[in-house]
Amino acid sequence: MKASTSIPPQPHPTTLKSTLGLLLGILLVALCLRAPITGVGPLLQEIQQSLGLSNAMAGAVTTVPLLAFGVFSVFAPMLARRFGVERVIFAATVLLVGGIFLRSMGGMTLLFVGTTILSLGIALGNVLLPGIVKHHFALKIGLVTAIYSLGMNIVGAISSGISVPLSQNLGWGWQGALMSWLVIALLALVGWLPQLKRVQKPVATSLNAEGQPGSEAKAEAKAKAKPRVNLWRSRLAWQVTLLMGLQSLVFYTLLSWLPHILAEQGIDPVHAGLMLTTIQLALLPVAFIVPIVAGKMKEQKYLVLGSAVCMVLSVLGLLSGLSSLNILWMVFMGIGLGGCFSLSMMFFSLRTHNIDEASGLSGMAQSVGYLLAAFGPVVFGWVHDVTGGWAASLWLVLVVIAIMALAGWRAGHDVKVS
Repeated sequence: MKASTSIPPQPHPTTLKSTLGLLLGILLVALCLRAPITGVGPLLQEIQQSLGLSNAMAGAVTTVPLLAFGVFSVFAPMLARRFGVERVIFAATVLLVGGIFLRSMGGMTLLFVGTTILSLGIALGNVLLPGIVKHHFALKIGLVTAIYSLGMNIVGAISSGISVPLSQNLGWGWQGALMSWLVIALLALVGWLPQLKRVQKPVATSLNAEGQPGSEAKAEAKAKAKPRVNLWRSRLAWQVTLLMGLQSLVFYTLLSWLPHILAEQGIDPVHAGLMLTTIQLALLPVAFIVPIVAGKMKEQKYLVLGSAVCMVLSVLGLLSGLSSLNILWMVFMGIGLGGCFSLSMMFFSLRTHNIDEASGLSGMAQSVGYLLAAFGPVVFGWVHDVTGGWAASLWLVLVVIAIMALAGWRAGHDVKVS
């Protein structure tokens, strides 16, 4: 009689020190994946005036990262298979350091070159971190995802809030404010160095009583002998991709147009900015709690549905014109976006069999997702121009949320890509 003991895939025997070192490395890399981008928006007018950029070129400063994420993300899994996940993530930190430095040196050319380079680094990190978590923390996916997602979102929000004070109050200018994030990027680079010693190949996931590979290990070996899953032809992969992509579209569309929507309700720019901050603050605890709860559940479809309902209530609140309750509508949106984002990140691990598939699904979902996010604000702005108001655009947001909820409901079932 066999007694199977599940063991998370490990490249070599681990110690508490090495595990904590890996966790610290993951967190440091995650801290670099949003802050270098979110700090640009508040400084955009200053950058535009300093470099004499047109409105179109200024808009491109914030659009280039999204397009870069969409284009580069799909290549991350291939690079990981060729060079190893740990090496590619280290290369991502090098790109972040170089990109942040070049972007902050002044001049339009270096601004765009540096932005493109650091965006490549962010794209690689975004795609490959979920695979690292699945491989090394197979029994703690929810907790580890929660920790690094929370860190990423907190530092991203801080970046938005301190960019202008660093530039104007401390007299650093926009270059100095953007250069400040070089410190965390360098810490991430140094913090990831020990992971270059780790071996990529996973070992058996279970042993029987005699110490031989058990049924799980044999099943994994059998799966490896089969052709690699074509994720682009997997219905489940597309469901996860739509969940990731459409929640990104809603987030970046609101980031672009919410102040304008509120302005038509008579809300001044300062309070409109506070509404955006409210969304990000409401998102933070949800982004931490949901992965932990989801990791303990067999299926996550009701979490997806609950998150989508919160988003629907938020949009309906904006359509109602009850501006006195705008804070409530923003809290609902933050809860919904935080839930959907966290679940999307978890599904990269929960809906795949191994690190290779997790990285592949992450690359596919984020590539399509950020391309959708890049064009979302343009489409919704065009609808406003055609109709002369924001009502039609907001109804279109509801349609997007409905499609997202349907895809997320299916992705929330306890199945894996095939």
